Amino acid sequence: MPEQPVELDDITVVAVTDELRQQIGDASPHVALIRERVREKIAAVYSLQEEIKLLRLAPSPEFDAYNDHAEACREWGRQQKAELGL
Repeated sequence: MPEQPVELDDITVVAVTDELRQQIGDASPHVALIRERVREKIAAVYSLQEEIKLLRLAPSPEFDAYNDHAEACREWGRQQKAELGL
């Protein structure tokens, strides 16, 4: 193996806390893309105006259907982030 750059000689092991995980996620372009895709998945079925209307009508069967869809999209996003270790 070739000699490593000096910057790599001083590696420190850190505990990945929830706060650090959040900071990594906030800085990650991959997480930003996942968040955008979650929004796109929701918007593919419900426009922003429809979402606002349904929130005002809650509780209702229509709101429940919207909420189920939004939660399924969010769960997809959580799974994608978990695959990244976040």
